[in-house]
Amino acid sequence: MKQINMKLVLGCSALLLTGQACTDLTETTYDVIPTSGTFGSTAGQQAALIGPLYNGLGDYYGALSNLNTTTDEQIVPTRGGDWKDGDNWKRLYTHTWDPITDNGQFNGPWTWCYNNITSINQQLGTITDANTKAELRALRAFFHYEAMDMFGNVIISDAVGAATPKQSSRADVFAWVEKELLAVYPSLSDVAGGAYYGRMNKYVVDMILAKLYLNAQVYTGTPRWADAITRCTNIIKSGKFQIAGDYLSNFTTQNQNSPESILSTPFDKSKRTGFNVQMKTLHYLSQLTYNIGTAPWNGWATVTEFYNSFDDKDLRKKQWIVGQQYKADGTPLKDDALDMVFRPEVESFVFDAGAFGRLAGARSQKYEIQKNNTYTDQDNDFVIYRLADVYMMRAEANFRLGNIADALPDLNIVRKRAGMPDYTTITADELLAERGRELAWEQHRRQDLIRFGQYTKAWRFKPASADFRQLYPIPKDQLSLNPNLKQNPGY
Repeated sequence: MKQINMKLVLGCSALLLTGQACTDLTETTYDVIPTSGTFGSTAGQQAALIGPLYNGLGDYYGALSNLNTTTDEQIVPTRGGDWKDGDNWKRLYTHTWDPITDNGQFNGPWTWCYNNITSINQQLGTITDANTKAELRALRAFFHYEAMDMFGNVIISDAVGAATPKQSSRADVFAWVEKELLAVYPSLSDVAGGAYYGRMNKYVVDMILAKLYLNAQVYTGTPRWADAITRCTNIIKSGKFQIAGDYLSNFTTQNQNSPESILSTPFDKSKRTGFNVQMKTLHYLSQLTYNIGTAPWNGWATVTEFYNSFDDKDLRKKQWIVGQQYKADGTPLKDDALDMVFRPEVESFVFDAGAFGRLAGARSQKYEIQKNNTYTDQDNDFVIYRLADVYMMRAEANFRLGNIADALPDLNIVRKRAGMPDYTTITADELLAERGRELAWEQHRRQDLIRFGQYTKAWRFKPASADFRQLYPIPKDQLSLNPNLKQNPGY
């Protein structure tokens, strides 16, 4: 949904749910709820009320993208005085973040989860339609799953309640999320795309459950590999999704029709704003390459070793920008006296001022950079879940169970699209590397590294870190508000 005004949000929400276009905003006023209290008494009206709740799902990218810097695929070096930010990015990257100093990095994702949960709980009290209620409960479970993944022992909020709710163990939250999703599953739609684009349906719930089960050993101590396979197979056998022929077509500025997307969050450069990865990764002078209205900020790059994990024949390597850069008319660019050449090598986390540091690191063009764009935001929808991940999850679960013969065909479906030869055997390290190449900057890497026992290992500029860093700290703001919350061990 787009953030325009309440009339448009509610009007389009109602029409979205019937698969129609939103064209007439004059006949009915949607931003005035009848004082008689009768609005919301029908299934259609109740469906209209849930549209704005999905607006919060659109903040998935904004809430979590900074924390991808805690992984081995994203680095934000200090370039002179740029991006120093009190060494915030360095602490994230080296796993030396401080619960007090860096509270904002963690309070944002926490409040993203629980503000949305609160809004859903408030709306659920007015919903009587079984299908609408099931959809909202699934959305609420998704936010609980995200909170549990990041923070471990969190709050189960299943109703409008007290200001100081109790904290539950990670295992208990896991069990609650699983129970909720299984309970609502029969009442969810089996429609994929169209009116259900960006919404909870059976396939999204299968995906959340597959993620739960794939990481169950981390969350609860008990593996659930077979259950992960079942949920992945549900999605694959549905026939509702296909591997796109072109890898990068999943991330174009008009990617809403990707056959691979299971759950994406819609963005619009002027209405539902917030997707601006190009501003974070491109060089200031890249403004002249793409003829965009504002100079980018020259921050995010990928780690040298991560870039080097891509074979030169791997079509997915095209998601990175390296080499000489040009103006839109083909004229080679210079940064001061240096040719403007992005080099994969990031020699230091802290560079002196000057062009050499400004040009360090491969930049991301995975999400198509929107040319001739006068806005700082883009139209690309952010992909949360897609089919390639499903094949790779099923392959991993089979690998963990020792079923290599079943794992390889799923992996090779993804490899074929990348132009790479089939695997004839596989190791855990290579499986993790292949997930990285396929899913780079899609915000799955931290979870993957933890599951493979690699998150606290040393990598470039990062020493080995303590195991307690696998969980983020409970934000100090939340500890102050709720005395029932206890900080995670180690902080």
